[in-house]
Amino acid sequence: MTTPVCTSAATPAAYPSFSTYVRARGPVLLRAARSLSTNPNDAEDLLQTALAKTFVAWERIEDHRALDGYVRRALLNTRTSQWRKRKVDEFACEELPEPDPVPAPDPAEVQGLRDAMWEAIMRLPPRQRAMVVLRYYEDLSEAQTAAVMEVSVGTVKSAVSRALAKLREDAELALIM
Repeated sequence: MTTPVCTSAATPAAYPSFSTYVRARGPVLLRAARSLSTNPNDAEDLLQTALAKTFVAWERIEDHRALDGYVRRALLNTRTSQWRKRKVDEFACEELPEPDPVPAPDPAEVQGLRDAMWEAIMRLPPRQRAMVVLRYYEDLSEAQTAAVMEVSVGTVKSAVSRALAKLREDAELALIM
């Protein structure tokens, strides 16, 4: 599809300067740039680059009736160059940049660890056991645990702290971990 050149207003006298040309033909050229790019911002950048190329060559362009064609060709060439540059950014390498996937834990080992943890929790005194279960297995806050146990928040904090210390020191649990 060829684009007709407007000859009635596109004489050398009609565009005495580059800025006059851009003001007169800018919207039409922007539509042409938008047809080459799906992103409106990229289309504006593409048009600016093509107009910069046109500005550099302004004195060399003899036939100002062909300015639209010159700018459209600059748009197309610039877009093609961008496309080619983007394609070169990919290259083959010996090692994949992705990290090695973390292997899934063995379900038997996970179950063994759970069983050992519950056995260690069952060796805690009943009050500490209840607070640990409410805090970490039932996911209650310290205030909620205190309300359920009908004690102060400070009591929950100290009892859970002592229970966790006992769990860290549990010899049978240390053998599994």
